[in-house]
Order: sequence, then structure tokens, then C-alpha cells
Amino acid sequence: MAKSTKKATRKFEKNHLKDVLEKRRAGAKIKQRQQIKSKRQARNAKDAEFLGGKGEVGEPSKNGSAKEDAFGKMNVDDFFQGGFEIPEKPAKKSKSKTVPEKLGKRKRTEPEDEDDDSSEASFEEAPVMSDSEDDSEAGDETGMTKDAMNALAEKDPEFYKYLKENDPEALEFDEDADLAEVDDLSASDDEDEKPKKKKQKKARKSQPKEDEDSDVEIKDEAEVTKDMVAKWTKAMTEQQSLRALRQVVLAFRAAAHVNEDDGKDYKYTISNPDVYHELLLTTLNNVPKVLNHHLPVKETTAGKVRVSTDSKKFKTLTPLLKSHISSVHHLLTTLSDPATLKLTLSSITPLLPYLLSFKKVLKNIVKTVVDIWSDVSTTEATRITAFLVLRRLTVIGDPGLREAVLKTVYQGLIKGSRTTSIHTIQGINLMKNSAAELWGIDQEVGYATGFTFIRQLAIHLRSSITNNQKESYKTVYNWQYVHSLDFWSCVLSEHCSPVKEAESGKESQLRLLIYPTVQVTLGAMRLIPTATYFPLRFQMIRSLLRLSRATGTYIPLASALLEVLNSAEMKKPPKPSTLKSLDFASNYKAQKSYLRTRVYQDGVGEQVSELLSEFFVLWSTSIAFPELALPVIVMLKRWLKEVGNKTSGNKNNKVNSGFVFLIQKLETNSKFIEEKRSKVDFAPNNRAGVEGFLKGFEWEKTPLGAFVAGQRKQREEKARLLEEGRREEERKRKLEREKEKSTGDSEADIEDEEEDSEAGFQDDDDEDDE
Repeated sequence: MAKSTKKATRKFEKNHLKDVLEKRRAGAKIKQRQQIKSKRQARNAKDAEFLGGKGEVGEPSKNGSAKEDAFGKMNVDDFFQGGFEIPEKPAKKSKSKTVPEKLGKRKRTEPEDEDDDSSEASFEEAPVMSDSEDDSEAGDETGMTKDAMNALAEKDPEFYKYLKENDPEALEFDEDADLAEVDDLSASDDEDEKPKKKKQKKARKSQPKEDEDSDVEIKDEAEVTKDMVAKWTKAMTEQQSLRALRQVVLAFRAAAHVNEDDGKDYKYTISNPDVYHELLLTTLNNVPKVLNHHLPVKETTAGKVRVSTDSKKFKTLTPLLKSHISSVHHLLTTLSDPATLKLTLSSITPLLPYLLSFKKVLKNIVKTVVDIWSDVSTTEATRITAFLVLRRLTVIGDPGLREAVLKTVYQGLIKGSRTTSIHTIQGINLMKNSAAELWGIDQEVGYATGFTFIRQLAIHLRSSITNNQKESYKTVYNWQYVHSLDFWSCVLSEHCSPVKEAESGKESQLRLLIYPTVQVTLGAMRLIPTATYFPLRFQMIRSLLRLSRATGTYIPLASALLEVLNSAEMKKPPKPSTLKSLDFASNYKAQKSYLRTRVYQDGVGEQVSELLSEFFVLWSTSIAFPELALPVIVMLKRWLKEVGNKTSGNKNNKVNSGFVFLIQKLETNSKFIEEKRSKVDFAPNNRAGVEGFLKGFEWEKTPLGAFVAGQRKQREEKARLLEEGRREEERKRKLEREKEKSTGDSEADIEDEEEDSEAGFQDDDDEDDE
């Protein structure tokens, strides 16, 4: 039976849980002693007040000294557990000295029916024991989060019950509690900046009081106004004030959770949209600047960053930083406006060096940013901004963080490519091209993650081959699998090119992944060799062509294309159809209505002719081109002879004439290479001479290259016209939707006006009746 708990949880329980529980128990005992001590002080203050009143009446105690001696032999716990009577009147010396002290403490303890929480709070405000500060610091260091306390309630319910009865504050988590330290740090910075002069002592003493009064005013003003935002902005831009930073962070958290009924109480409320906008701009623009002023980030030439995490300022600002980034994270999940979303993403980039120590926070941020980057509805500019955040984190992070980012990005890419259409294909291509750059930042991590994911693709392919189930092939024949293989083609094409390797001075580590990628792609395209999945085969062949063109690796693709020509779909005469031509770029499967139709046969023939010419143009300047093209030329002539039969042929002159023209170009290019190589004076075993043959010759000047260049221009012009038509259609649809929406709103307004007028007439009638 599989274990239900995670490995990290079991490891924590084995190595650290016992120590954490012991520390919590020790902290609970210390707090219990502090509670007892505070209660004792409160009782002593009451007794002193009572005895002081009796002393004024003047009733002396005859046996006071004897009782004092008897009580002196007891300890504190025995005294409170014994139930002894309090002496009516203490000694005269203690009366004269201790009564005023007790009365002073009595004023701090409030009324008699005060509960334990208030006494505990008063004790924390005025610590008595000298060791309490050390204990509190130790408690902060060993403190547990809310999730950990929930886990503790499940693991050790008895101890959780004990804490609930004796230390209820340990189970309460106030997110604003730690932010109070920022005020202390800000006050200390203000004192350091002031000149130390004796004449200004009175001013220094009065200034903290004014600051406290201003803080009280700000706290009382729960509604954020433009004046408050302007005041905070001025303090942050001119004075780099940490106190203003704290107020802005608290207000920003309320803004991030505006119009949400989550049961939490926030210090500020925001109801004016203009104030909301100003606060958003101020926070996102100025918070990183103030943090960088107080905690400057040092960056090396290699891209590594360093922040002094051991400093007192960093430890004090940590709660504020976590609060701000959690608010930003929540805001990212709720925003829909592209401009605001882009601004929020841009504000994360300068905060990343401070967050490197908080892996859990970074994990949530990365997941949310990747979701935005891979969302179909996200605009292109916002996607690029989200990618820049991920790239910056990959550059400054350690190998473990880089691996986590790469895995999350790959998962987001697969998730975002689930549905592919003519409207989303451009966004998916943008994701693949941008994500491919991340795998070259650290090629060791890139190779490890790439090998893992390509191996997963191979396992899916093997399982679909070995399983004889009816629909086992669907784990391979889907858009996610196709885009995954195409993505790895993009990665290897970008980082394994000779130009990149020449710049780095060494061979790319990712080059080892070319062979498994090619093998998996070739196996996937031949899994179901039917006419229905010809578009998928063409998609994968284009991926391999890109890889071969960029890396100079020879991949045998002509045979896969000749298999398409030898299918029954291309040999038999097609049926007439009125269907529009199939878009092979946004489809991996042809519908049944397209099979054996003229429009589908024309499209398949055009794709095969284009891909064959693109394949051979890669080797149009190779010395072995005549031998490479000869078998294909023979096969194409044989196929043309078979389909050209008037009785059993396909009767499609458009497709057949296209291949006749392609054969002519292949033969012309072969003669061109034979003429060039007849002048060389080296043997075929001379590798240097073979590789240097026509090395500086441009492929566009070859007969086949000129033909392919012309075909590319025609296809680009056709694609441009189609794209313009698609955008025009989208624009018209958008205008129609806006028109319908405005019409609906106007009708609703008219109905509201009619209802209001009817209500007004009714009110007038009622008034007349009265």
C-alpha cells in the first residue's frame, strides 16, 4: 500500500517534529509562568490598595510579624495553593514604601473582572523578567505557521488542547503583528539622521509624541484618501520613509482584497476608484525603490545577486516584504486589465533578489506568473512581461530554483497548448520561442530537465505502441504531444546551432538530446499511418526540418513524405466537394468529411511538394546532392506514371503538374552540383574538402534554392492576406458585441427610468391622498 504522506512530511516528522514540540512545550511553560506572575502582581496590587484603605482607618494588626515570618517560609506556588487569609495590615515600613508602587501597578491592570488575555497583553507591554526578551526571540525563531499548527492538531491533539486552554494566543496569527517592528526601525533611522545637539533635546523629546499622534490619526482614518496617498508618496520618494512604506503596504493589502468577503479585517478601506488607482501606482512603483534604498542589491558581472540577509534591517523588513508580495500575488490572480496586469508583473522583477531566501513564496509566485504567461486570453505584451520575470529569476537563482522554474514553465506550456486554433496558434508559438531561451541559461540543468521530459514522451509513445487498446494512440496524437516535440525542436535549434557554439567556445551540452528527440518524433509520426493524421505528420516533419536546418544534422525525411504519396488518398481519383481548404497549421487531424475529397488531396499534395523542396534545399550546396536526390526522383517519376493513368489514376492535374515541376528543379540542381564537383581535386575520403565544398556559396543562388525562395514569398503573401482577413473578422465581431452590449445597457436604463417615473407618480398620488 502506498504511503499517503509526502516524503518531506515524513522526513520532518522523523528529524524535527520532536524538537519542535519540545520547544513549543517549553515556550508554553514559560508563558504559563509569566501569566502566573502577572496575575500575582495584579492580586498584590489589589491587596495593597485594600490594605492601604484599612490603614487609613487605623486598625493595627497584632500578629502581623508572626504571619510575615510564616509566609516567608513558603514559596509562591504554596502560597497561592494554600488558601490562607491575607493579613489585615502589613508592617509599617512596607506600608510606607510599597503602597504607592502597588497603586501604580493597579492603574495598569484595569478593572477587577479583567480576563486573562488582557493581563497577558499588559505583561507583554511591560516585561518584568530580564530573560523574557531572549525567550520571546527564541519563540519567534521556533514559531510555527498556521498550517503547521493545523498539522499539529491532527498529529498531537492532546498538546494542541493544552495550548488552546493555557496559551490561546499561540493559536492566533495576526499578520500585522510583525510589521510593528518597521516603525521602530524607521524611528531609529530618523534619530540617526537628526543632528545631535544639546539645544534640540526638547524638540527630540516632543517629536516622538507628534509622530505617535499622527500615527493615531492615520489609524483612526480607516478610509484611504488622495491626501493620504500623496503624503505617503512624498515621504517614500523624498525621505525613503519606512513608516510610510508600512502604511502603503497595509493599504495595498486592503486594495488587493477589495470587494472580497473573506472574513478578514483590514486596517484601511478603499471605496473611491481614483484613490485605488493612485494607491496601486504608488505601491507598485515606489515600494521596490524604497527597499532598494535601505537594502541595496549587489550584482556581479556574471549575473549573480547578493543581499545582506543577515542584517537587522533585512530581518525587520522581512514581514513587510512577505506581506507585500502576498498582496501582489493575490492581486495577480484577480486582475483582468492588461495594463494593470503588466504593471504588477513589472513590479515583481526588482523584488526577486529579496525573495530568494523564501522558496515557498517564490514557488507560488512562479506558478501564478506561469499561469498568466500560458493563458490564452493574455495579451502579447503581458506575456512578454511575465516571461521577463521568469527569465530574471532563472538568471539569479540557484540550480535548484532554476530546475523548479523550468519544470513549471514546461507544465504551463503543455497546459496552454491544450486547445489550438487559428486564433491561439500565434500565442502558443510565442510561448515556445520564449521558453526555449530559458533552457540555455544553465545548460546542465537544461539537459537534466530536457532528458527527463523527452524520456516521458518516449515512454508515452512506447506504451501506446505496446498497448493493443483501441484508443491508446490518443496519448500521442493530441496537440500537447505535438507541441511538446515542436518545443524541444525549438530548444535544440536555438542552443545547438554552430553560431551559438562558436560564441561559447565549446559544444552545447544539449546536443546530446538531438538523437532521442528525432527518434521519438519519427516514431510518433508513423504510429497511425492513415490519411486522417497526415496533418500531424506534416507538423512533426516541419519540427525536424527546423532542427536539421539549425544544427546541420541530417535527418532522413524524404521516405516519410513518399509514404504519403503512395497512400490510397493520393492515388485514387477524389470526390468533388464544396468544403473550404483545410488549414494544416492549426489542425493535426482531418475530419471524415475531408477524406477522399478534391480539396483535401490538393492540400496534401501542396504540403508534400513544399516539404520535399524544403528538405532538399538544406543540402542544395552539398557535394552529395545528386546521390541524395536520385532515389527520390526515381520514386516521384514512378508515382507520376502510376497516377497519370487515365483509367486508374487520380485525375488531378494540379497536384501532378506540381510534382513534375519539382522533379525538374531537383534534376537541374543535381547537374549544377555535378558540374561544380567535376573541378575538385580531392577524394571522397577527404572530410575537410567535402565539408568545405561550396562553403561560402549562397543557397539562394542554386537552381533549387531560387525556386524555394520564390515559393516562400508566395506563401508569406498568402499567409499575410489570411491574417488580415482574420483580424478584420475579429474586429467586426468585437464591434458587434460592443454594439449589442450598449443596446442592452440603454434598454436597461430606459426600463429603470420608466420604473423611477412610475414610482415618482405613485409618490405624488400618495402625497395628494395625504
